[in-house]
Order: sequence, then C-alpha cells, then structure tokens
Amino acid sequence: MLCADMVEVRWRDRSGHQRGTTAILEDICPSGACLQVEEPIPLGVEIRWDRCKQAFQGYARYCVYREIGYFVGVEFDAGFKWSKKAFRPQHLLDPQTLVAHSKK
Repeated sequence: MLCADMVEVRWRDRSGHQRGTTAILEDICPSGACLQVEEPIPLGVEIRWDRCKQAFQGYARYCVYREIGYFVGVEFDAGFKWSKKAFRPQHLLDPQTLVAHSKK
C-alpha cells in the first residue's frame, strides 16, 4: 500500500545512543514498511514508532539514498503483522485498485 504519513521514528545507534527523527511512511504491507528520512539509519538496527495507539517495531533491512533522502526498508518483527483495521495511514493507495481500473 502506498501512503504518505508523518511518523516519529526512534532507534539506537551502534554505540547504544537513542536517536530519533521525523520520517515519511512511504509504503506499508503486512510484513514491513518503507520510510523516507533525512539521515541514514544503520542496517540491522531495531526501529520503532507509534501511530494511532499501535506500536510498530522492526529492523532496518536496507537504506539507500535517492535524490530526496534516504529510503529505509523495515521488516516488522515476526509476531507483528500490519492491517488496515489496526492502523490506516491518512493517505493510503492500493496499487491494485489502479490496475483494476485500467482493465475496465
């Protein structure tokens, strides 16, 4: 699901210091999410954020720079699965609906 929602993320850097920044939640699915941030986040660190009374927690699996910032892929913890019922980002677009409309 493509989305655009602001979230406050936090993680511990390699030296154990608490870090945090504002991120744009770019997309989300049951097993993970992509965040856009202004600084790189180290691979493998645990990333957390809270939104609408739901806590999100996972690990940075990739961090790449693309013209407008760093894009960080977060794989959610094994016991966590996102669903639209639990948290629906303010701006949410299901690409499958676009495909369905183009076939009509």
